[in-house]
Amino acid sequence: MTILDRDELEMLAGAARGELARAWGPATTAGEGDADARLAAGMARGVDQGWTALAPDGLLGGLLALNEACGAVACPLPLTDAYVTAVALPGDAAGAVAAGTVRPVLALPAAGELLVEAAGSATHALVLPGAGGGAVALRAITAGAARPGMARPAWSAVELAAEATASVDLAPEAVDRLRAVARLGLAARALGAARRAHELALDHARTRVQFGRLIGSYQAVSHRLVDAEIGLRTTALLLDEAVRAHAEGGGRFLLAAELAAASARRALPAAQLAAHHTLAAVGYFEEHEAPWLFRRVHADVCFLDGFPLSAGGVGDQLVEGDGSLPAPDLGPAAAAFRAELAALLDRIDDGSWAQRDEEADDPAVLGALAAEGFLAPTWPRTVGGRGASAEEAYVLGETVAYRRVPVSHAVASIGMVGGALLRHGSQEQKDRFLPQFAGGTLRFYLGYSEPEVGSDLANLSTRAARDGDGWVLDGRKMWGTGAHRADWAWVAARTDPDATPPHAGITVFFLPTGLPGWEAQQHRSLGGSISCSTFFDGVHVGDDARVGEVNGGWKVLTSALAGERAVLAGAAAASLRHLDELLGALRSGAADPGRRGSAARARLGELAVKVQSARLLAVASVRAVEGGGGTRLEAPMAKIVSTELGEELFGAVLDLAGPAVALGVPAPAVPGGGELEHAHRHALMSSIGGGTRDIQRNLLARALGLPR
Repeated sequence: MTILDRDELEMLAGAARGELARAWGPATTAGEGDADARLAAGMARGVDQGWTALAPDGLLGGLLALNEACGAVACPLPLTDAYVTAVALPGDAAGAVAAGTVRPVLALPAAGELLVEAAGSATHALVLPGAGGGAVALRAITAGAARPGMARPAWSAVELAAEATASVDLAPEAVDRLRAVARLGLAARALGAARRAHELALDHARTRVQFGRLIGSYQAVSHRLVDAEIGLRTTALLLDEAVRAHAEGGGRFLLAAELAAASARRALPAAQLAAHHTLAAVGYFEEHEAPWLFRRVHADVCFLDGFPLSAGGVGDQLVEGDGSLPAPDLGPAAAAFRAELAALLDRIDDGSWAQRDEEADDPAVLGALAAEGFLAPTWPRTVGGRGASAEEAYVLGETVAYRRVPVSHAVASIGMVGGALLRHGSQEQKDRFLPQFAGGTLRFYLGYSEPEVGSDLANLSTRAARDGDGWVLDGRKMWGTGAHRADWAWVAARTDPDATPPHAGITVFFLPTGLPGWEAQQHRSLGGSISCSTFFDGVHVGDDARVGEVNGGWKVLTSALAGERAVLAGAAAASLRHLDELLGALRSGAADPGRRGSAARARLGELAVKVQSARLLAVASVRAVEGGGGTRLEAPMAKIVSTELGEELFGAVLDLAGPAVALGVPAPAVPGGGELEHAHRHALMSSIGGGTRDIQRNLLARALGLPR
């Protein structure tokens, strides 16, 4: 099977949009009476373009791209139906589908009838068997009657010929694969419709004035649209992963497909409703596209629900299987890196690792990883790295968090500050500090937040004034984690109080702690770690402590913060560990796994979708940096989803495994051996550090073009 690359998919989708514009028109035409004729014209164009001949090459990604284009104009072109038919019935039937002489639609048993979409343009219906497998039959449509409701054009109840045009007996798993493809196609079409509605809402929020302000400047509006963007983005990523799993042909496809379908089922109606709430009355009347996109999203989600898998939903497949969530495809180099790192960790793991000790890393483990360049894998070998890719660095962060390797502070330090020093430091600073970072021996704290401005670094008030060849720092920093143990401080200070805009007057310094005038006051956090208020009272440093240009600190800070957010997004791996520990308890009987269709299974499935979404967003944020596109969307999204998940985990596991999760001591019936209650207390720090989720949503709103 083949996976089309992004450029090929864009070309295919672009061609589809052009053809649909000519044959179908805009979304507002979905309710017009000649819809059947326009669907037939669209299918005829699709046949000419090869859209009905994708199945023999397994071009599932192409099918989903076409369906997204259809969804954007609320057009129920039955391309998924053609694809599934050709997969189920290769040979003459598939050839007839490709040629357009047979135009099949999927039959959905509901309300005592066989319902189909786009009946007016169809010649046949494909009937899939139930959960036990059996005959997949292609039958001619002999009669039909419209059933008005959510969908436009309306679904139809059809009568079929008694004799099948073609049929084949398939095992339950093979039928499930067909159903999974059908669900993915419907999810992709609903995604296209929801995305189009979201685009209309964004445009409206950028231009609509209400109460004297652009409505996009209200956080109630902007945050709603940001959450919709996250739901759309994660669903798209999960669909991409399902396409990859389909191309691999292995057993992970059904779970990957169900993760994507479950995300679509939850996120797309929510995004559509968010768009309507933003458009308000403007989008409520049928001369606007939004009502037809609303119908398309909800009709496709309803149709999707009519093709459940015999393997069950996400929760069913996880409890009844023996594996975990499928790993994102990071390429062969990252896979080799993962294997090499795992082999090293297996050799040195003494069974006592845990991340409860917020105070220190394990020197022996640090030394073992540093000797192989694992702590700073993307750095050049000349400064202790491996010259690896961003994907390999992701593997390191994920592995450290998942296996609770006691080197998390060193890894975070390299991500938060080491990389910024590599890019912006002087040669003397690089020569002195980079080997210490790469070896995990440099202890520092971040001097960012302040009492009055929190994480609003553009308005910080700590001053650094020229004093001969050096600088004098005065001010106060808050919440400096580990400052009581640190040998160095990474401090942002204002060097031009009159700069416009304010962030243009900031400079970064890397200075020793313990200098005259420096003082630390300790505070113990809910998670057990020590953070400090640190005071600068006439602290004198040389100019060699300055990192980057004078008043050029904002560039250094944004570089460092991008790395910090990527590190924080690695919380997804810790959530995966907790999910796997919960699965172990459910499978062993230490916790009640529930039955098929139970609330417990549904809760588990929702949790798993969020974990997988967080992982894929973390990967996307890493790849955005690697591709030079920055992290304006991906990293804040990764932080929002990962940290929300970290806070939700405790409640979810409590629901599934009972009150023992509140224990902080190892016990057979406690998933995670008592680690989860600590993780829950610490989760707030991940949510706050590097900017709260509200701040991240504001950043995303700006990236989406919404007004301040």
